[in-house]
Amino acid sequence: MLNDVKLWDDFRANKEYALSQIYINNVELLFSYGGKYTNDEEILKDTIQELFFDLIRTREHLGPTDNIRFYLIKSFKRKLLRELGSRKKMSSLEDSNIRDDITSDNLAGVNHSSIEEDLISNEISSCKKELILKALDKLSPRLQEILFYRYTCDFKYDQICDIMLIEYDSARKMIFRAIKSLKEYVHESDYIFHEH
Repeated sequence: MLNDVKLWDDFRANKEYALSQIYINNVELLFSYGGKYTNDEEILKDTIQELFFDLIRTREHLGPTDNIRFYLIKSFKRKLLRELGSRKKMSSLEDSNIRDDITSDNLAGVNHSSIEEDLISNEISSCKKELILKALDKLSPRLQEILFYRYTCDFKYDQICDIMLIEYDSARKMIFRAIKSLKEYVHESDYIFHEH
């Protein structure tokens, strides 16, 4: 598998395979991530399409990156929130129908499977996985969000800080608090959660 630096450089150099490889590697994650903000699949598809159209249009002016996923998620989040904000202004929908930030209703079930796969090994039985999902549901949306970035996207703390607009120490404390809460919930259920 190509590393991100080479793949991105090849994309910027207009090599044909690179765009499709970047798309294939990231489209499902982007769609799943967007589901935390809206359930409208058409908006998600349109925003992803617009993101990739903009990448193609501006590829010659793009800088280098060593983490394509981080670049895409950050750009996608900005585009999606802008789109949802403009639709909110133009429509009479209630605030609860359009998310300006993550809500626990939308986060539930969208990324839990990804988070749990990174937090627990594949051998754990389905009942134990269900226990982890229940523990994740008990976390605040912000703690669920930071676990998604850290364990599903494998982002570094400085990248998490950039996306969430928080300080480095705050990010570390939030991860610690999230893991501690998960352990406490699981321990209460007579199962010891092992941190990776």
